[in-house]
Amino acid sequence: MKIEQLEAQHFSQVIQLGNLVHGENYLDEDKLKKIYKMGLKNGFNASFVAVNEQGQVIGFRLTYSAGQWPIDKWCTPNSWPVDSEHMAYFKCIAIHPNAQGQGIGPKLLSASVQILKQQGAKAGIAHLWKQSPGNGAVKYFTKAGGTLIKLHDDRWLENCINEGYECPICGNDCHCQAAEMVLTLS
Repeated sequence: MKIEQLEAQHFSQVIQLGNLVHGENYLDEDKLKKIYKMGLKNGFNASFVAVNEQGQVIGFRLTYSAGQWPIDKWCTPNSWPVDSEHMAYFKCIAIHPNAQGQGIGPKLLSASVQILKQQGAKAGIAHLWKQSPGNGAVKYFTKAGGTLIKLHDDRWLENCINEGYECPICGNDCHCQAAEMVLTLS
């Protein structure tokens, strides 16, 4: 298995894996192109994929560079340890169900953190899916050093209404909770 920077050649597999893990209509080509651009800064790309020996994407970490993403109502900047211009955003991670438990997630996060530091970020936040199987998303981010800022109800409901997103638990009426967590980059 290799960790590589996300490139256009990976897009179709990333979209397929994202929709498998996070639910239908989570990613499409237009969304992924925007996400990709928000992770580019100072010649560095903060998003990564894990590719197996057969060249298949078995995991990805999509990350926005500091100062290049919209701070919305789901963010609590007054509780962040750094100012917003130095805050990156860990958009999402997905590991294929057959590849989970092999340490791929931490390797992808580490790769993103190293690039974010080179880009000048001092911390990063994420909105983690509390209802993920076994609350694995929050556990994984906590183990990496993340701390809870705030819990947000109905975080992805607007995505269901406006974008046709289908939560793997709630369908097209998602009431899952997001844990806004911060990871200081040291």
